[in-house]
Amino acid sequence: MSYPPFELGKSRYDLNTYWGRFLHFMNIIDPRTLFVSNSKLNECQQLLEQYQSKTLPPGITDKDLWEAQKVVQAILHPDTGHKIFMPFRMAGYVPFGTPIVVGLLMPDPTLKQIIFWQWLNQSHNAGVNYANRNATQHTPVSKFAIGYLSAVTVSVSIAVGLTMAIRRAKSLPPTLKTVVQRFVPLPAVACASTCNVLFMRFHELYEGIEVLDEQNKPIGVSKLAAKKALTEMAMTRAFLPVPILFFPPVIMLAFEKNLLRRFPRLSLPLNTLACTLSFGLALPMSIALFPQKSKVATNELEKEIQAKTQLPYVYFNKGL
Repeated sequence: MSYPPFELGKSRYDLNTYWGRFLHFMNIIDPRTLFVSNSKLNECQQLLEQYQSKTLPPGITDKDLWEAQKVVQAILHPDTGHKIFMPFRMAGYVPFGTPIVVGLLMPDPTLKQIIFWQWLNQSHNAGVNYANRNATQHTPVSKFAIGYLSAVTVSVSIAVGLTMAIRRAKSLPPTLKTVVQRFVPLPAVACASTCNVLFMRFHELYEGIEVLDEQNKPIGVSKLAAKKALTEMAMTRAFLPVPILFFPPVIMLAFEKNLLRRFPRLSLPLNTLACTLSFGLALPMSIALFPQKSKVATNELEKEIQAKTQLPYVYFNKGL
């Protein structure tokens, strides 16, 4: 794909459109960035610093600069500048999350297996939510711990409750009961994932988050901006599990009628492939619903913020 003229802190794609954000996040979650060495990361940071100070060496192209920014954005937190732990990066969400999805979609799981995979899934989600949070305001780790325990409790309770209800449903034919059982993880994970991000970041509602001008200069702290950020994050998390946990069971049910009856050993590889493909598309589809750097009208925020700026709009990092 062609590379437009480089702009520091901007995107190669039009973030005002859903398709542009989809392509942007497809670029950001490139799993190849997981293998970038520290020396390569330092080179990319140095290149961006040289661009900013107008001391670029000859021969550096727009492609070089866009790729350098991609590496930095994929590895470092935008607020803290610290490296994000590999499994909790957006680029690591699919590679590290796919085995968990496969476990969630195991046919006819035991209660112990349901509890284990729901716990592991929400633990991974909690790590991703914490690592990619808006970090402009300091928050004690204890508040995130409370959010994590709440999310795990919700997910396990819903999954176990639905499973037990279906197994005890005497009116359902055995075949239909098996099919319905395959889709139990969907409502459990959708509800729990939404609760996870709300519990993990609930403190932002009464502490607020930082709002910025177009040059990323802080203007003040807003609770109303935090409410908007959490609303968008909750909608994103509610949508994310739908393609991941809906399409693989449908695909597997189609294969079970013929191919898997003759070759039952293909069940796990096919399930893993279906989960990986669904996950790989669902992640950018969901996080592209809203821009990461969201815009809000200044007159919709607190009077304290309105008094500090004449700008019609201000911005905030809602996290991922």
